[in-house]
Amino acid sequence: MASPAVRDQDNHNDAENSSIGYCGKVMNKVVEFPRKLKKFGQDDPRRIVHSLKVGLAVLLVSLLYYFQPFYNGLGDTAMWAILTVVVVFEFSVGATLGRGLNRILATFLAGALGFGVHHLANLSGDIAHPILIGIFVFLLAASVTFIRFFPRMKARYDYGLLIFILTFCLISVSGYRDEEILEMAHKRASTILIGAFIAVFVCVFICPVWAGEDLHNSVAKNIEKLGSFLEGFGVEYFKVVGSGESNLAHLQGYFSVLNSKQSEETQANFARWEPRHGRFRYRHPWRYYLKIGNLTRQCAYRIDTLSGYLNSEVQTLLNIQNNQVQELCMKMSSESGKALKELAWALKTMTEPCSAASSHITKSRAAANNLKSMLRTNAAAVAGVGGDQVRLLDIVPAVTVASLLSEIVAYAEAIEKSIQKLASFQHVQFKSAERKKPTALTSCKTSSSNVGPHHVITMDRLASLQVQESNKEIGSKFQRIRSAV
Repeated sequence: MASPAVRDQDNHNDAENSSIGYCGKVMNKVVEFPRKLKKFGQDDPRRIVHSLKVGLAVLLVSLLYYFQPFYNGLGDTAMWAILTVVVVFEFSVGATLGRGLNRILATFLAGALGFGVHHLANLSGDIAHPILIGIFVFLLAASVTFIRFFPRMKARYDYGLLIFILTFCLISVSGYRDEEILEMAHKRASTILIGAFIAVFVCVFICPVWAGEDLHNSVAKNIEKLGSFLEGFGVEYFKVVGSGESNLAHLQGYFSVLNSKQSEETQANFARWEPRHGRFRYRHPWRYYLKIGNLTRQCAYRIDTLSGYLNSEVQTLLNIQNNQVQELCMKMSSESGKALKELAWALKTMTEPCSAASSHITKSRAAANNLKSMLRTNAAAVAGVGGDQVRLLDIVPAVTVASLLSEIVAYAEAIEKSIQKLASFQHVQFKSAERKKPTALTSCKTSSSNVGPHHVITMDRLASLQVQESNKEIGSKFQRIRSAV
């Protein structure tokens, strides 16, 4: 048994170690904090610029309170201008304009209505004055709060409706004790107008951040992420053991597409407040980007399901037993990925989708049709089990992967049509793609006595001939397998 002196020494050592450990954790956090700040700023340098812009706007509006001439005209209500800048100044131009206009319109309407209710209550006498004001406050606060539940009103005017309730109650209720209600309403409206104007001016004319441009680039980047996954999926899924290192980490970029709905809707609402800028005209169809984004997410959901088969142990049976299935699946995946990358580039550069994207989609659709015919015609050939009895579990992975790839091809076609429709809108400026002249294979004259009609075979005709030859080859393989069975 340890003596009391030993126990006291152990307790002292434990307390000292815990104290050192706690101080070490605090120091690690203090040292790590600047690194996090640096990384946060490097991820998007516009955040640093936005912070400096807010500081500049608050400094400019503070002059109303510091300079005596401004203070004599506005008094203590100059603080409302500072509060307006703080609550109105947002990251993007559209968000700042939306909040600024909402606050200005709501303040003017609520101020005029509050002054009218105060004047009407004064005519009703001293007894009915507070009763009438209370009735108006209750009715307006309740009705405007109910209007805030409407989705369209909440998306664009929620902040304005909130300011309307606040300003009306402030003016109408305070007017019961303060007779200078008209002067108070005038000063409040003036300071809010000044603060909103300074915030909008700094936001628009100093390194502006456009919500519409962010939405445009975000949708294009999401399509490109899906294309990158599809280009690498076929090689990763059908690879033979020992063929190379895994590239799964590179294929996880599509995750951010799955949760992009809320950010796209917010950017679309802000973009509708923005004036003409850069390549985007007035009345640009920002809401149509939500349709393209929805198609992209639906495609990403199929890709997410498809990604689950990369780590599945069931896939190994199908990897090596049917080269035709493997080739068709890889072609569907790679051609769809190339098509999506072409469409992403066309959308980002605002160029009409070129024939390359259509060509990739056509090839992926042809591969999908061939694979469907194979699955429909002979399940044993797809499973590659020869004369043995076909087990359902052996062909489920192939059928599932083929079905998902077929759906992805369909969504790639839908995305292409959506981008083409966006390019056809009246208020959208898409550049014409430089299209190459279709190449043609012509028969040559071998001799003067062998002159005949010249047959021209276009690329589309050549592709259809190749598909027919492929179908004939597949049919012959099925016949041989049936005879073997």
